[in-house]
Amino acid sequence: MSDSREYGVGMIGFGGIARVHAYAHASLPFLYRPAPFSTELRGVCTSRGETAMAAMGEGHFQFATTDASELIARPDIDVIHVCTPNDSHRELAIAALEAGKHVYCEKPLADGLDGAREMLDVASSSGRTHQVTFQYRFVPAIMRAKQLVDEGLVGAPLAFRFCYLHAGYTDGQRPMSWRLDADKSGGGALFDLGSHAIDLVQHLVGDVTRVSAALPTFVHDRPVTAGSEDRAPVHVDDHAVMLMETDTGAVGTVEASRVATGTTDDLTLEIHGTNGALKFDLMDPNWLHVYDARAGGSPIGGRRGYTKVQTVQEYPAPAALPSPKATVGWLRFHIASLHAFMTNVHEGRVGDPSFADGAAVQAVLEAAQTSHQTGSWAEVPEIARPFPT
Repeated sequence: MSDSREYGVGMIGFGGIARVHAYAHASLPFLYRPAPFSTELRGVCTSRGETAMAAMGEGHFQFATTDASELIARPDIDVIHVCTPNDSHRELAIAALEAGKHVYCEKPLADGLDGAREMLDVASSSGRTHQVTFQYRFVPAIMRAKQLVDEGLVGAPLAFRFCYLHAGYTDGQRPMSWRLDADKSGGGALFDLGSHAIDLVQHLVGDVTRVSAALPTFVHDRPVTAGSEDRAPVHVDDHAVMLMETDTGAVGTVEASRVATGTTDDLTLEIHGTNGALKFDLMDPNWLHVYDARAGGSPIGGRRGYTKVQTVQEYPAPAALPSPKATVGWLRFHIASLHAFMTNVHEGRVGDPSFADGAAVQAVLEAAQTSHQTGSWAEVPEIARPFPT
């Protein structure tokens, strides 16, 4: 490993998720020891001067700007976070990579497959570390699930069902935002929440090869601003239901919703294979449920049955805080994701999940939209994955 060094960080955008990224940087020295690297929040860019100055104070950045090119050009910045609406990811990430910066990009990778492919092409030839913020790969239970899948506990996957459900857009008076603007987001619940679920399918089950999707919109227009009587049409999906086939032969479903009344942050998954099964529920994140069909079934059931594995906060070294027995929470997943990215930067590796993984998810998103438009199955465009995942 190379000598310890400090990396300058620039952040483009400072909405809710960028604040999480800044919090994660501030947490790294407390949670990971020994640390062969450190990070410093040096610059932040937002679209307006007043928000840029506010972000500088809130995040303790050294400077603020409204010009992303100024931030990217700074020689004291090594890493760029892209935390902006989806339609700007391509331009910003490519500019940063071409300037020799490492890039940590929010999901989904882009607002469409063409942009994602271009980002991947530039990233692949850049020699820089590039990673997509699919933080649920860094839940200890999901990390353990991946190990068990790779060890053969599930065997050949046969069936799966993944759901990611929110209720935040059930209220028809919730005003328009960029997430409801098809030109800025590329899609609704499918892109926002479905991207996470699809990434986990391809991480744990296999690459999706074709999809049949229904993407309904239930609230067809919304107030332009809070309390406004003027309304704007909504052209993105509120709910997504997909039937999928994978290259491993498994068949399953993915459901994503922003109008699932009664839910909060409900991400669940089930995988069934020839040797066993796995279940996980984000609302009960300290446990992975594991079923080994190879266990003896007699007498009277023998040792068969789901085992509740206490994954809690069992992060591998150099994670040092909190205690492995402490309950795990949502912010911790982001911190672990960022630590993995910065470790890859420091050790000169491609990120994991990389832009190749992000583009592979984007291919499924596009196929789902094609299926919805045509009313038939759609083949998933092929994405070359030059890097191990």
